[in-house]
Amino acid sequence: MTSIGGRIEPQRAKSPTAPVRNERTPSPWRMAGAIAIVATGFLVVAAAYGLSLQANNPTTSDFIGYWVAGQQLAHDANPYDTQAIFQLEKRVGYDGLEPRLTPSPPVAVILLLPLGYLSVKLGLFLWTMTQFACLSLSLWLLWKRHGRPPTMLHLLGFVFAPAIACLQAGQLGLFFLLALVLFLYFIETKPFLAGAFLLPCALKPHLFVPFGIVLVLWGLSSKAYRVLAGAGSMAIACSALAWLFDPQVWRHYFVMARSANLEDRYTPTLSVVLRQLVAWNAEWPRFVLLVIGCVWAVWYFWTRRDRWDWIDQGQTVLLASVLCSPYAWFTDESLLLPAVLTGVLRAKQMHRSLVPFALAAGVALAEIACTVKITTLFYIWTAPAWLACFVLATTQTNRDRQSRLEYPPASSAAPRNQ
Repeated sequence: MTSIGGRIEPQRAKSPTAPVRNERTPSPWRMAGAIAIVATGFLVVAAAYGLSLQANNPTTSDFIGYWVAGQQLAHDANPYDTQAIFQLEKRVGYDGLEPRLTPSPPVAVILLLPLGYLSVKLGLFLWTMTQFACLSLSLWLLWKRHGRPPTMLHLLGFVFAPAIACLQAGQLGLFFLLALVLFLYFIETKPFLAGAFLLPCALKPHLFVPFGIVLVLWGLSSKAYRVLAGAGSMAIACSALAWLFDPQVWRHYFVMARSANLEDRYTPTLSVVLRQLVAWNAEWPRFVLLVIGCVWAVWYFWTRRDRWDWIDQGQTVLLASVLCSPYAWFTDESLLLPAVLTGVLRAKQMHRSLVPFALAAGVALAEIACTVKITTLFYIWTAPAWLACFVLATTQTNRDRQSRLEYPPASSAAPRNQ
């Protein structure tokens, strides 16, 4: 029965043969159009970038450090040999005064092996196109993970400033992004795969220390052993594969780590600022925030272990992990895109202001557009800003949900007499 203008009229019976349309199922034509648009954009970007490589020196980006590591592995050589790497970089046009090499541990350095069979220009081209594909796939999976909302907000990920900076610098952030999105997407249905997909994060493990501690605690406390087994199995398999190409890869790695003077590198992080304020000549101030972050992460998880949710609490820990990392670049913040999009959608759902997100994203994008170098202090505010926006949006959402449970809206009360 329906009420129209105060009158009660019977509802029309639906034909039993009438098809039931699922409103959540997108139209095939819309899907085909979206795929065509993305494919066209991908080909245009690929063609433009391929032409630009003919005139530009591909060794000016950070990609060269990953390319030479792949070259060394492919030729059964030491991927951490500073002298050999410097000579190889010089032969392909690198004009820097110091060699660029990757400090990634052997557990994941094998992922760079395919670059060893490509020229530097072709390698950079495919590297960048793969990054763009990772960004596109991540946004699509996030849209599905969020329930396929009828909004275009996910497309804003294509103009997320850290992602753009990552494409420009030839860095690893977009690979971390896809790894974390796959983890969030499969954590409930295929936990073994979810854990295995985290392997790329081992290329920069210092970004994920509190996150990794919470992952282990969660796996043990909730008996999610398949997630831990997936991560451990993939790490062991890739370490063994790296050993086949260089039987002394771990010894070479530790020799490089002791001689590379990584602690002298300046990165725009709160840990480096603390080191400048306390004692620049000492190394321990750089790890103070990391220790604090680990202790906080253990407390944060333990007090919420019975209701743990990787979309909410898990991404909070991830944001804090990047914030307290002793070494981090603006490009690494690409992996925070899921948290930013989650915060935006939660704020929009609860009719909260999107001004904080728009302000942070707009200023960061303006800095990229003005070619502000990512090695300066002008990017030290971004990681705290993403964390603040996410906590603000999700905390308000939880409070609103609690208030709705305690004080139901008038529409849920008893129906009024017509």
